[in-house]
Amino acid sequence: MDDVFRALADPSRRRLLDRLNDRNGQTLRELCDGLAMTRQAVSKHLSVLEAADLVTTERRGREKVHHLNAAPVNAIADRWLSRYDRERAAALADLTNALERQPMESPTFVYTTYVATTPQRLWAALTEPAFTRRYWGGVALVSDWTVGAPVLWQDAPDAEPRDLGQRVLVAEPYRRLSYSWHGFQPEHAEHFGWSPEELAARLGERRSTVTFEIEPHGESAVRLTVRHDDFSPDSEMYRAISGQLDGSGGWPELLASLKTLVETGEPIPAG
Repeated sequence: MDDVFRALADPSRRRLLDRLNDRNGQTLRELCDGLAMTRQAVSKHLSVLEAADLVTTERRGREKVHHLNAAPVNAIADRWLSRYDRERAAALADLTNALERQPMESPTFVYTTYVATTPQRLWAALTEPAFTRRYWGGVALVSDWTVGAPVLWQDAPDAEPRDLGQRVLVAEPYRRLSYSWHGFQPEHAEHFGWSPEELAARLGERRSTVTFEIEPHGESAVRLTVRHDDFSPDSEMYRAISGQLDGSGGWPELLASLKTLVETGEPIPAG
């Protein structure tokens, strides 16, 4: 946490994070564009942000692409904000975003966290219904996890699994899992208080994709990176999965509960 505060103390580094927040997934060249800093200075600032886990990177061919990682900031909020205070702060942030937000072009969500477990056990937590039911709010994900197979949602142990159109895209056990994401359902309109017209508009969003990358980290931990992308421009689903909609904890809350379950045997209590 000290590394996070040191990284955020510099205004130039905060500006780089703002640029990634505006458009996630940029190369060094793109981040340098329009800045009154040398390429070397930007690279050094990015190294500090990476060391604090505020930025995570991936290789695309010969280029290194940088993504904003919300996990450390989320950890700070968990430490000092009660659930009630956090919901009030989120409501104020949602109001600010609604007033200031510019339309996004196919946004990307990237979240990196570290779990004290093995790749095998983390894979089980992502794929086995007995695990997923405990941190997905009672929902079990049911699939044989072969490429092309459906990923079914089972709302209760005795309920018939529902096919929401999700399909397995990549399945490399203990390393990489990717599947297409569902669209909005009628129950989302009730949960978020949408009118029939608002739900109809959101049903037109294209399907997105979520990918889990699992990498060993040291002798007793795993680095888990979740990338959720291919959203429609200015996507409401993006705001839901990133926790920006009132009443939706999104991936940050879900992954925190997964981490707690794997490390302690119990998920985070539902609010």
